[in-house]
Amino acid sequence: MDQEEKVKTASTAMASDIKVQMFGNAEKITKTTENSEKIHSIIEKWNAMSKKAAKATIKQYGPPNEASDSRLIWYCNGDWKRTIVYRDEIPHDFPQPHTDVIENVINYTVPIEKYTDIAKFDGSIIVERTRGEVSSRCDMEAANILALNLMHEIVTGRLGPERAREKYCEITSAFMMNRSTPTMEKLQFKVATKPVYDTDTVLIADEMLQEARKKLHELVDENEDKIH
Repeated sequence: MDQEEKVKTASTAMASDIKVQMFGNAEKITKTTENSEKIHSIIEKWNAMSKKAAKATIKQYGPPNEASDSRLIWYCNGDWKRTIVYRDEIPHDFPQPHTDVIENVINYTVPIEKYTDIAKFDGSIIVERTRGEVSSRCDMEAANILALNLMHEIVTGRLGPERAREKYCEITSAFMMNRSTPTMEKLQFKVATKPVYDTDTVLIADEMLQEARKKLHELVDENEDKIH
């Protein structure tokens, strides 16, 4: 990539950032659902745990909005911003050996000072700082609900990571013995309907900013032309 192309790329990136922050509409979801025959042909090739998670999610939420050989994706299903069931399994031994195959995503802002505690609690909780999201991956949705509820307890200062791990084990054991476990049934906190992006701080600003503004005007003109 030559210097001119680098400047054009940086200018386009800046203009896109300004456009998204001004006009929104950064995230688009697929509203249509996939054909059941296509889904069946995909998951029949998967391993047992991935296939089980896929069938359970389809039973609860209906067919996914997107499907490929490696994953099924639902948008805005229940409390979730996004749910993904994966073909490829991730081995995980906490609190007992299993594979992570389902990921549930919510809009959630985690203070930076809590990142380490969350990582100490459960390595399958993923914090997306810029995107304003948190997700949990496990073998079943109920386990993700529990993990996110305990993550919220850590963020709000009610639990430390070690106690959260203990509670995860206690509640999971109760769940396996068919006892009442409300924290595995529903999120115990209010979930934001819209993301709050953490755009961080501009540290590089020079002539590219001027180019970005020009590019922004071009994008605005394009939008107006589409409207008319």
